[in-house]
Amino acid sequence: MSPPDDQSPSPSPSLRPLQGKRTVGEDGQEGVNDLVHENAMLQTENSHLRVRVKAMQETLDVQRARLTQVLSDQANQNLAAAGEGSEEIANMIHNYIKEIEELRAKLLEAEAVGENLRRNLSRASTRSALFASPAPFGLAPEKESVEIIEMAKKDLEKLKKKEKKKKKSDHEEEEEGEGEGEETEEEETEEDSDSEEMDEKENFQADLANITCEIAIKQKLIDELENSQRRLHTLKQQYEQKLMMLQSKIRDTQHERDKVLNTMGSVETCTEDKAKKVKAEYEKRLSSMNKELQKLQSAQKEHARLLKNQSQYEKQLRKLQQDVGEMKKTKVTLMRQMKEQQERNRAVECRRNREIASLKKDQRRSEHQVKQLEAHKRQQQLILRRKNEEVTALRRQVRPSSGKVGRKVSLPEPLPDPAQRPPTGGRLPGPAPANGARWVGVCGCRAARGKWQSLERRISDIIMQRMTLSNMEADMNRLLKKREELTRRSERVSRKREKMVVDGADADRSLPSLQEELESLAANIDYINDSIADCQANIMQIEEAKEEGDTLDVTTVISSCSLSEARLLLDHLISMSINKGLLAAQKDSQVKVMEGKLKQTEINSSTQNQLLFHMLKEKAELNPELDALLGSAMQGTARAAHANCTHARRRTTTQMELLYAGSEDQTCDPLPEDPAALPVSPPLSADVHAPTTVHVSERESTAAAPSTLRTGEIKSVSPPKSSKGPDGLQCVHVAEGHTKPVLCVDATDDLLFTGSKDRTCKVWNLVTGQEIMSLGDHPSSVVSVRYTSSLVFTVSTSYIKVWDIRDSAKCIQTLTSSGQVSSGDGGAALRTAGIPPGENQISQVALNPAATFLYAAAGNAVRMWDLRKFVSTGKLTGHLGPVGCLTVDQLGLGQDLVLTGSKDHHIKIFEVAEGAQGSITSCMTFEPKHQDSVEALVVHGDTFYSSSRDLSIKRWDLSSKKQLQQCVSSPGDWASALSLVPGSPVVVGGCRGGLLRLWHAETLTPLGDLQGHDFPINSMTTNSSQLFTASDLYLLWKQPTRDLRETNAVV
Repeated sequence: MSPPDDQSPSPSPSLRPLQGKRTVGEDGQEGVNDLVHENAMLQTENSHLRVRVKAMQETLDVQRARLTQVLSDQANQNLAAAGEGSEEIANMIHNYIKEIEELRAKLLEAEAVGENLRRNLSRASTRSALFASPAPFGLAPEKESVEIIEMAKKDLEKLKKKEKKKKKSDHEEEEEGEGEGEETEEEETEEDSDSEEMDEKENFQADLANITCEIAIKQKLIDELENSQRRLHTLKQQYEQKLMMLQSKIRDTQHERDKVLNTMGSVETCTEDKAKKVKAEYEKRLSSMNKELQKLQSAQKEHARLLKNQSQYEKQLRKLQQDVGEMKKTKVTLMRQMKEQQERNRAVECRRNREIASLKKDQRRSEHQVKQLEAHKRQQQLILRRKNEEVTALRRQVRPSSGKVGRKVSLPEPLPDPAQRPPTGGRLPGPAPANGARWVGVCGCRAARGKWQSLERRISDIIMQRMTLSNMEADMNRLLKKREELTRRSERVSRKREKMVVDGADADRSLPSLQEELESLAANIDYINDSIADCQANIMQIEEAKEEGDTLDVTTVISSCSLSEARLLLDHLISMSINKGLLAAQKDSQVKVMEGKLKQTEINSSTQNQLLFHMLKEKAELNPELDALLGSAMQGTARAAHANCTHARRRTTTQMELLYAGSEDQTCDPLPEDPAALPVSPPLSADVHAPTTVHVSERESTAAAPSTLRTGEIKSVSPPKSSKGPDGLQCVHVAEGHTKPVLCVDATDDLLFTGSKDRTCKVWNLVTGQEIMSLGDHPSSVVSVRYTSSLVFTVSTSYIKVWDIRDSAKCIQTLTSSGQVSSGDGGAALRTAGIPPGENQISQVALNPAATFLYAAAGNAVRMWDLRKFVSTGKLTGHLGPVGCLTVDQLGLGQDLVLTGSKDHHIKIFEVAEGAQGSITSCMTFEPKHQDSVEALVVHGDTFYSSSRDLSIKRWDLSSKKQLQQCVSSPGDWASALSLVPGSPVVVGGCRGGLLRLWHAETLTPLGDLQGHDFPINSMTTNSSQLFTASDLYLLWKQPTRDLRETNAVV
């Protein structure tokens, strides 16, 4: 250890440093530490010394150049006096002298550095000698360092011997102490001697520890000395080599100089003319070199100016970068505000659409009432007319009179119905025009009609362009949100992976799956980025087309119209404006109707929640745990109800006021449980939407009182002939029992299975029309259901529950998306909206025709399950996006053909042989691909059909793997489910708008549309004779097989 430095100033006790350089004195005033002034002085002196060193270096360079020039001039004069001078020899001499001077300077510098290193070595040897015995310092530092190392090693050996002696003596004393300890057990009077021996033993141990410490310290010092000796020896060798090289170069240069001087004496003397030529040539070279020097000086000035401008440009660049950063922040803020505004606008638009639907419903009801009243009025007028005729006939029989008296006495005829009056025009009928005038009028009408048609087409094109732009902007917003969501998910997975790598727990097993998930997320993000770029390109293309289309001079068409043509165009424009205004008013009324329905639904929901809480509260009186669980929720409900009660009372009573009439606190008064108190649904109307309307009203009335819910049942519906769809397809049954929309459906000839958002799967008997059982305890919505040989498979989040319905609704197995199997519920009965770590959302399941394998689409892959052992055998991989739909067909004996559609726009085909395991890649990808995610697949013989969000339906050939036909639906309404009508070559698709679209199975020719639901159709299936659709409610459709146009089917 180095001794402390005695020259360092010790701080005054009256001062203490505060914040580095500030100090506080005895009087409390702040001052500056002396070290600050000293540091400033040292920095000033350092800068002065740096300037001096720079100036001295420049002076040395100038002196070296001057000395070289002088020596070269002297040598040239000697050669000129001897008559042997030439330009080449002068240049060679100048270069040699310059090189000799540079080498001499390097030699001096190397000698100075070597002397400095020797001094440092001597100082280091002096400091290291302080730890050992002092030794005389000789001229050879290496010998001294070797002697120091040898002395230290000898001292180390002595210390090791001393340590061994101490250990031996300590061991002997321990043995003596053990012998004496046995004697002390016999004689208790020798305890003092034992304590003294223990003290001596502790002293020996302390000495042993000190000796060990000294040995370690000296061992470290020896190692450091050896390392320093090796370094110094290496430096010495390097500098000696450099010195030898410099000396050899100097000797070679001098030898070459002497050789040149000796050879110069033998050169013949040149003539005077030759000297003049050489002089003239040198003067030319000097002039050219002066010009080059001037150019270099000007370039140097320009370089200095450019350096100055560069500093200014750098400042401007930094400022601009700061401005760009601020603008980016502002852009992010504006984009966030735009997204929020778009979300608000979307919410407002949804609310208005609901209001429009509710107003449209009210309008239909009012129109129906008006029609009924008009029919009643016509019947009354007809009865009154007959009564008047009878009275008139009786009067004539009683008192006959002349025709004039009869005409006076007879009652006037009733006025004709306004609907039956002929239309009145603004012009009176006149004589027919001549043939020439008639021909001119016909030609003018044709020209005006042509102009109106062109103007109308232009207006329709503009409207379609704007609709397309709005749809593309909506798709762009959806893609941007999806990309943001995937980015956040990728960041979460990356953080999880990093955390798992740091923790090291189950890293080998979980890291590959996380890496695969990261790769799939990256691929999805890249795909979404490509989609965004395509969408932007399409928008720009439409904008450019719109700008090109705007070049159509509409004013030319209008200005070229005559008066009669202008009147005709104005008449058409007025009628179009009236129609459009009527449609807009109807839409506004529908929006208001939907808003009213929404408010009513909210009221019903709050009522249902309160009723549910009351029921649970009654059960919680016997269960303390349930009571504690409901405590906080009941308090929140009570606060909400109290807040609602504080509002001003409306003129019309609400459902809540009628429900809790005569009670001061609405949250405490129980509801009556009389089923007769429920509202009765209105009767079926003659409209096509009758089944949907009836079911919604009944469901809302039933949902208002969950305590009075009864077992679901399938009711038959008999709509009139006017509600029959294309090819005779019509709704014949409506199933009610679910409290939320139905998401999936599967059926046989006798049984029906429906999965809903209410976390249940219901089993129905199609023969009796009654609900058999309800399979509950799902963690979330049931998104897919399949049935085979008394086993039901239901999918919710990342779980597949296997039910045995032969005796009772019992869950026998629970399968997960990661391939895990657990008996019973396996923890999948807890209600949760999230997905456990390491799992994926299962979108759909399918069974092979032999019912031996189950295929589950989860994430980017499809997992295979062997139902004979309930084990996972492998996965079908290859998609870059989540798999949204799949279907299974039989290729051969024991070989399955699996078709999958994904959000990466591709449809892939997999051939799975019996006993196949591990990861199986696709054998074919169908081209051309869809332009958006694939929504549904259905197989029909050697062909299959696919629907996508790009509004297209495609027909493919399984044998040739080629596309056969393609059909495009209306904008904004794609088919989310596909199926085949039983017993008919018709493909039916359930659209997002609730429509049922029908196409011919061979040519994909559109056959017509049928309004099936008011909400999106989520799933479709068929059995041998019926078609089933699932949406906000469940409907059963049928198409007759004999006469599709004349027969009305009833199931």
